[in-house]
Amino acid sequence: MHFYRSITTIKALTFDLDDTLYDNSMIVEKAEDEMINTLKCYEQLHTLTLSEYFTEKYAVLADNPEIYHDVNVWRAQTIKSLLSKTNIPKSKFTDVIDQSVACFNFWRHKMKVPESTHLLLTQLAANYPLAVITNGNVDINQIDLGDYFQFSLRGGECTRSKPFPEIFNLAAHKLAIPSHHILHVGDNLLTDVAGAIDSGFLACFINIYNRDILQLEEARCLPHMEITQLSELENLL
Repeated sequence: MHFYRSITTIKALTFDLDDTLYDNSMIVEKAEDEMINTLKCYEQLHTLTLSEYFTEKYAVLADNPEIYHDVNVWRAQTIKSLLSKTNIPKSKFTDVIDQSVACFNFWRHKMKVPESTHLLLTQLAANYPLAVITNGNVDINQIDLGDYFQFSLRGGECTRSKPFPEIFNLAAHKLAIPSHHILHVGDNLLTDVAGAIDSGFLACFINIYNRDILQLEEARCLPHMEITQLSELENLL
């Protein structure tokens, strides 16, 4: 555990999910591949590629930049936009979208949460209020993490996503703890570290990259502390 800034007393912790509490590598990629395979079952989309899906996805974003904040809505609108370019009847759009999104979400929750994470969260939850702040769409109850957290906030549901301050401010409000006493833990230097600091939170960067933090492109500001293994948070007990 390396400290870059002085810290106040920690009275609560918030966590990012992907690549913070578990290894997310290849999980989203697998979910996207399976979703594309589901869409390809329809004759009008049988040649669809992942590359074409992403081209459509970012065209949708260009038309509606605010859709970025809610990955669920963005995904559904991308599929709808693809369907609108086929001769599939509009009356079928909802069924196709629901089926494809359900497929994505099934595979999206196939990550393995390490036993060490469960042990750490059990210990932390006995000493601090814990919450989740995520930009993704993982349901903590579907991956057996729900019992540790008082709530989970997802970008796009109620507020703009990280690094915008609204979602951090909402977490502080729900915890009823001043932001400068809340430590946010995450792996992203922009959304987690800069977002937390700009919102008055304490920031803990979990460096999963095996590189000097100062050499990372997104190192726009230094966190209060840096760890390389989640288990280092045991030092807070």
